[in-house]
Amino acid sequence: MVDLKEIEQVRADAELLYSREEVDRALSRMASEMTRDLGSSNPVILCVLNGGVVVAGHLLLKLPFLLELHSVHVTRYRGGTKGGELHWLHEPGVDLRGRSVMLLDDILDEGFTLAAIRNYCLERGARAVSIGVLLDKQLPVAKPCRADYVGLRCADRYVFGYGMDYKGYLRNLPGIYARREET
Repeated sequence: MVDLKEIEQVRADAELLYSREEVDRALSRMASEMTRDLGSSNPVILCVLNGGVVVAGHLLLKLPFLLELHSVHVTRYRGGTKGGELHWLHEPGVDLRGRSVMLLDDILDEGFTLAAIRNYCLERGARAVSIGVLLDKQLPVAKPCRADYVGLRCADRYVFGYGMDYKGYLRNLPGIYARREET
């Protein structure tokens, strides 16, 4: 059971990293880059649930080209704060053979989930797979994939808001926040 007092305390103590306006500017820049690169390819956008839904909701309205939107739900966190084994909860309901696919997610953290989804798409015949993330967490180790479209970057901290969660909560905060550093 989640301790809601803890969630409220984390929210109250949070440090704002990026405001709603900064996030919107980053999404507009990403949309311009995606339009340039994908605008004539009739891509399939795969929103990675749950975190990617907020990003997709804001970004898709900025994309002026024809596209199909579908979702995939793969998780390593299952309501916790540490990643574990990969769990497939929902596969995309579209034939990916010969298609350009863009995975759209809230954050590129360690990269295991996005790498697995990218491999899944390629195994099912996708012509090309690109990755777009609102936030790329800068880690001191190599990741198994990289994002082609990055809105913002952050240090290796626990972040939430704008789709990213803390123990399943706080995805709906209108900015990107980090837990205060322990002193």
